[in-house]
Amino acid sequence: MCAGAIVQARVQRVVFGARDPRAGAAGSVFQVFGEARLNHRTAVTEGVLGEHCGALLSDFFRRRRAG
Repeated sequence: MCAGAIVQARVQRVVFGARDPRAGAAGSVFQVFGEARLNHRTAVTEGVLGEHCGALLSDFFRRRRAG
């Protein structure tokens, strides 16, 4: 849903650190930003501070599951 909103808003560029291997539409499960049938292209830069972002996400969800 976020990737679709980004395309509809015609955001020029997206920068992110870590992919979600089970979901996500910026190169994980789907590749919305490279879809030729859409009327807007969004440049994507991935992996910025990737290890740090991945650790933050892992810690967040570990704490969330613990209650």
